[in-house]
Amino acid sequence: MILLVTPPLTQLNTPYPATSQLKPFLDREGFHTEQVDLGIELIDRIFRKEFLKKAFPAGHPASGRYADIVDAVMCFLRGEDPSLATRIANSTLLPESKRISGDDDMDWWFGNAGTEDKARYMATLFLEDLAEYVRNTLDPQFELVRYAEHICTYAETFDKIALVLEGACTPVEDVMLELLEKHIKELAPTIVGFTVPFPGCLIPALRCGQYIKKHHKEITVCLGGGFPNTEWRRMREPRLFDYVDYVTLDDGELPMLRLAQMNCGRIDEESLLRTFCRKDGKVVYISKETDGMPTQVKNDDLPSPDFSGLPLDKYISTADMGNPMQRLWSCGRWNKMMMAHGCYWAKCAFCDTTLDYIGRYDAPSAQMVVDRMEHIMLQTRCSGFHFVDEAMPPKLLREVCQEIIRRGLVVSFWGNIRFEKVYSREMCELMSSAGCIAVSGGLEVASDRLLELIGKGVSVQQTIDATRNFRDAGIMVHTYLMYGFPTETLAETIDALENVRYMFDENMVQSAFWHRYAMTVHSPSGCNPNRYGALCPGRVGDNLFCNNEIPFEYDFGYDLDAVGDILRIATYNYMNGRGLDQPAYKWFSRLKKNKSKHKK
Repeated sequence: MILLVTPPLTQLNTPYPATSQLKPFLDREGFHTEQVDLGIELIDRIFRKEFLKKAFPAGHPASGRYADIVDAVMCFLRGEDPSLATRIANSTLLPESKRISGDDDMDWWFGNAGTEDKARYMATLFLEDLAEYVRNTLDPQFELVRYAEHICTYAETFDKIALVLEGACTPVEDVMLELLEKHIKELAPTIVGFTVPFPGCLIPALRCGQYIKKHHKEITVCLGGGFPNTEWRRMREPRLFDYVDYVTLDDGELPMLRLAQMNCGRIDEESLLRTFCRKDGKVVYISKETDGMPTQVKNDDLPSPDFSGLPLDKYISTADMGNPMQRLWSCGRWNKMMMAHGCYWAKCAFCDTTLDYIGRYDAPSAQMVVDRMEHIMLQTRCSGFHFVDEAMPPKLLREVCQEIIRRGLVVSFWGNIRFEKVYSREMCELMSSAGCIAVSGGLEVASDRLLELIGKGVSVQQTIDATRNFRDAGIMVHTYLMYGFPTETLAETIDALENVRYMFDENMVQSAFWHRYAMTVHSPSGCNPNRYGALCPGRVGDNLFCNNEIPFEYDFGYDLDAVGDILRIATYNYMNGRGLDQPAYKWFSRLKKNKSKHKK
C-alpha cells in the first residue's frame, strides 16, 4: 500500500494537486494508494480552542479571548457558519490588534457593503495574529502557508537544515507527527511518498521521514516535487538520505511506479527511473531508460485526478488582501488541474526552459480536458477550476471553452496566459461565456527592448490590447512584473512603472506584483549569462545541496534594492486607487544613485 503525503505547509483553501494526479495512476497500475494533506490537518488541529488552551500559559492572549472564539472563526472560514460575518465585520467579535485596527485601507476596499468579504479579511488577520503567537512562543519556523522557508531557500549546504532536524520537535511538529502516526496505523503503508513543491514544506517532509525511519523501519520513504526538480538535479549531499530512502525527479508517475514494483520484488533497484539514493555513503542517480521501458506518460494516457480521501470539508478560505483578483489564490476551494503539460512557448530567457515540466509540451484533446473537469466536479461538488499551466495554450483554450459551452456546463475558471494577439475581443468574450473569471500573465520588464532581449514574444502594446479586451469581457487580470534584469536602465524601469500606472488607471489590470530577477542554472540566461551582459564569478552549480539560483554581477549604476521598494510601494498604491493621477517618475524623486556593482 502506498501513502502519498502533502506535508505542511502549502495552501489552506484547496488541495495541492500532486497527490491527486499520482493516486489514480498508481491505482490503475494495481497498487492500492491513499493520500493525505498533513498541512490542512495540522492547521485544523492547532487552530482550535483545545490546543491553544493547552499549549499557551494562562493569561496569554492565545489561551484567552483568541482561544474562546477560534473554533467559531474557523467554522466561518470553512463556510459552515456564514451568519458570523456581521459580528466579525462590525468589530464586535474579534479582539483588537495592530493588524485589524491599523489597516487604513479596509474602508476603501469594503465600505458599508461587502460584509462577508470584509469579515473574511478580518478573520484572516485574526489567524495571522494567532500564527505570530505560535511563531513567537511554540515554533519559530511557523507561518500560515510555509514552514522554515528562509532556511531552505537557496540552501547551498545541508548544514542549517540538519541543525533544525537534529533539535527537539516543537509542539507544532509533535501534532504533525501524531497525525502522521494515526494514518500509518490505519493504513499500514509499505511506501510513504512526500511531495515537496516549495521550500516552505521541505523541513516538515524531512521531519516526517526522520520519524518514519526511526519508528517504522519497514516503510520505504521517498520524496519528489517541484523543489527537488529545480534545486537537486546536481545534488551530492549524502546526509539527506538519513531522512528519506529515495528522491525522484520530474513527473512522478513512472518513478513512483518503479519504486512500487521494486518494493514488491518485481524489479531490482537498478531499474529505477530518475531516482537518487545513497550507496556506500555516496549519492547515486539511477535512471534506466532501456529495454523498451517507457520514461514518460503521455497526457492522453493519464487518468483524471482523484481527490478522494482528502478532507475537503477542512479547507478554509482566507483573504489577506482586499483586492478581488489577489484573493483568488487563497479564497475558494478551486479544483487545481493542468490543461496541458509544459509551456507551448518555452523560450523566455529567465524561465527554467531546460526542465521537463516546462520544456516538454504535451497537450491532450479539449474533450479530454472537459471530461476531467466533469469527473472532478462529481468528486468535489465544486465547479471552480484553477488551471496551473505555465500558460494555457490559446488553441486548446479556445477548444475547451467551446466544449464547455457545447455541453452546457456551468463552471468558473482562471489560470495563466501569455498576452498574445490571439486574445482578441471575440476570444475574450468566448472565454467569459465559458466561465473564465480571471487570468494572470507576465508583462515582465514592461519594456519593448527588454521583452525582445528576453525572448518573451510579446510587446507592451500587445499586452495593453489583450488586457483591454479582457476588461471589456469582464475578466480580471493580474500581471507579473520583473525588475533587475541585466542591462535594464533606470529610465526603462521608470517607463515600465508608467506602463503599469496607465493600465491600472484604465482598469485593464486589477493587481500586479514585482519580482526581482533571479538567474537560474536551468534558464537560457543562466546557461549563457554573457549574452545578457551579466558576469558570473566562480563555478556554477557546484553546491553539494541546492543548485538553482546563480549569483551574478552587473553594474546597474543605481540602488536596485531601493528601486524594488519603490516599485512595490507604487503598485500597492495603484491597487488601492492612489497615485494614479501622477506620473510614475515622481516615485523615484528621492532615489540616490549608487555606482557600485550589484551582486546577487
